Amino acid sequence: MDKRTLGHNGLQVSTLGLGCMGLSYGYGPAVDRYDGIRLLRTAFDSGVTFFDTAEAYGPFANEELLGEALAPVRDQVVIATKFGFRDGDVSLGLDSRPENIRAVAEASLKRLKTDRIDLFYQHRVDPNVPMEDVAGAVGELIREGKVKHFGLSEAGPQSIRRAHAVQPVAALQSEYSLWWREPEKEILPLLAELGIGFVPFSPLGKGFLTGAIDERTQFSASDFRNVVPRFSEENRKANAGLIDVLGRLAESKGATRAQIAIAWLLAQQPWIVPIPGTTKLHRLEENLGAASLVLDATDLAAIEAALREIEIVGERYPAHLQQRVGR
Repeated sequence: MDKRTLGHNGLQVSTLGLGCMGLSYGYGPAVDRYDGIRLLRTAFDSGVTFFDTAEAYGPFANEELLGEALAPVRDQVVIATKFGFRDGDVSLGLDSRPENIRAVAEASLKRLKTDRIDLFYQHRVDPNVPMEDVAGAVGELIREGKVKHFGLSEAGPQSIRRAHAVQPVAALQSEYSLWWREPEKEILPLLAELGIGFVPFSPLGKGFLTGAIDERTQFSASDFRNVVPRFSEENRKANAGLIDVLGRLAESKGATRAQIAIAWLLAQQPWIVPIPGTTKLHRLEENLGAASLVLDATDLAAIEAALREIEIVGERYPAHLQQRVGR
């Protein structure tokens, strides 16, 4: 697989990364340990060198899984993890105090079985801690060699500028896809200006853009899509038009809907590296196939024209989670 570079300090990663959250958290029961390790190693064997985790995914179980699976190839991969929640528990609220950042780094290093974190993201902006203090704390870890690069997740323009002025930000991780294009308004131009890479999570719309989800789909009790407004039965039905459009485009290119959605992201900028996640080997193979799918100017114009005729309905987060993004 080809490589792309995140940020001006030369963080080189595979064109597509792997979002690992769903192996342990968020989309129902965690996968079996053996199956998780098999999927991670298959991703590496298929050319993926960029793996995304967080202490909050579990909590802790996801980092431990990656640490075990990637230990034999540690020097050939880039591991990104995150800090920013109290005790690694999303339900307990935010905590980006410098002393917590350091404590999380030390604990994550042990779970990941490594001596450095390649990319250390602030998971969400903490309004109670000045961004300069956050960036400064990560900068100290970088100088000590425990962290290689600094990242932010779901941060707004002001926070990005303030952080970058203290410690260069290599990458911003936020949601971006054919059904969530909000970053195009302010975020993408800012990242281009500052030389910051972009790592879109949920590039397949949390599964919706694959076409495998419709208004009749039932999610498991622990699947967070149950509380996402965009995934209400009514909104899934209302947004089906987008799936129809993707289906026609996919058929014309001899590809799948998922591959069109990922290839579209790759075509937006050379410094965009999507991290689709999956628990299934056949979906992993399908997603990685998007890296070799080229959409030309005519294809992109056709997608743009089709999307102008579609209104996507439903908020992407419930109100209490929406308050944590864009700060």
